[in-house]
Amino acid sequence: MTDDQGGLFAAPEAPPATITAGLPRPTAGAPLAVRMRPATLEEIVGQEHLLESGSPLRRLIDGSGAASVLLFGPPGTGKTTMAALISAAAGGRFEALSALSSGVKEVRAVIDAARRRLISGTQTVLFIDEVHRFSKTQQDALLDAVENRIVLLVAATTENPSFSVVAPLLSRSLVLQLRSLGGPDIRKLLIRAAADSRGLAGTVTIDDDALDHLEKISAGDARRGLTALEAAADTALSDADSGDGEAVAVTLAHVESAVDRAAVRYDRDGDQHYDVISAFIKSIRGSDVDAALHYLARMISAGEDPRFIARRLVVHASEDIGMADPTALQTAAAAAQAVQLIGMPEARLALAQATIHLATAPKSASVVAAIGAAVADVEGGKAGAVPAHLRDGHYAGAAKLGNAVGYRYPHDDPGGVVTQQYPPDELVGVDYYIPTDHGHEREIGPRLGRLRNIVRGRR
Repeated sequence: MTDDQGGLFAAPEAPPATITAGLPRPTAGAPLAVRMRPATLEEIVGQEHLLESGSPLRRLIDGSGAASVLLFGPPGTGKTTMAALISAAAGGRFEALSALSSGVKEVRAVIDAARRRLISGTQTVLFIDEVHRFSKTQQDALLDAVENRIVLLVAATTENPSFSVVAPLLSRSLVLQLRSLGGPDIRKLLIRAAADSRGLAGTVTIDDDALDHLEKISAGDARRGLTALEAAADTALSDADSGDGEAVAVTLAHVESAVDRAAVRYDRDGDQHYDVISAFIKSIRGSDVDAALHYLARMISAGEDPRFIARRLVVHASEDIGMADPTALQTAAAAAQAVQLIGMPEARLALAQATIHLATAPKSASVVAAIGAAVADVEGGKAGAVPAHLRDGHYAGAAKLGNAVGYRYPHDDPGGVVTQQYPPDELVGVDYYIPTDHGHEREIGPRLGRLRNIVRGRR
């Protein structure tokens, strides 16, 4: 059984068929995540966008659709379970292959068997897990069978199928994106598992802080949360006095002990949120890379929004590094983009790389000082008329007004810089940007002095 076959947020059964038509019925000794696989559509959480009345997936599970499907989503979102539901609804044979262990030979064997079954009126639902790992040749071997509905293909992938599945197969399939579960969804499933006869059958209750921690470590994956709950419940039950028949409370300590991961005391809406991000930025500003990584790890472990961390890194790259290392902003912006493209937990590597870059970079507050001084002058009323030779001259009558007359085009000069007034009269000679001698600004300083001398006619 693949990982996704234990997924329990994906659709269970569609009337009148049951999910066991596709997957083996879980035994009493099966993992909690397997036992708690949804048994009805009503038990599914987190995929409401796919299960609305009349939606393509709803029609498939209800047995009124016949399209091949590509299920695209993170691990543990129930892709295999949904495939079994479609099989149950079709009333056919469920065949499962893994791209990790199957080749063209195995694919053709399943298709040949499916063709024979179809003669007797039995439809075959072929589930292929991690289809993105199939080569082009392996994917091409499916095309004829999918085109002629010899098999009803349900393929699962954690990669964007637009990039990982061949175009002909993509065009013959319905692409449906599953979402990671939100916190309320995870909590609902955990509470259900504690009470349901298929799960822990009321032998335990879960304290609120234990639920909070289980929600965080689940990271949107119900299977991960249920596995952690099962381990914590075993710990709680073994620690409790036996024989009184009362439900045992699963505490935060039980969860921490069972999963070997301490809960991080961090309230995203409270003081810790502001204190930790403040310490993070100040550690970067102070060039203490190790402290910065510590605070980054605390935020990641506590489930802080990675987009918030990325935004702070982008701001800090200009605020405290600026032109001392112009590549710092590029690194921070790239980390922010990585957060958007790949998400957590993988994006933590990009956040860590950006943190290390910024913490070890030379520091300069010159950008902040420069724009601050310029804005202060503007807000103080120093916003005189634009010099006539810099005004727009691209309209009839501009020259009569003196606009753009006398403008010197810098590229006409061999040195690319000419003597010319650019600021309003009251700001001539004002220096806003004062580079330090740190990092790249050590080179900018002398060059800037030469540029100002030429522009202001002091050469």
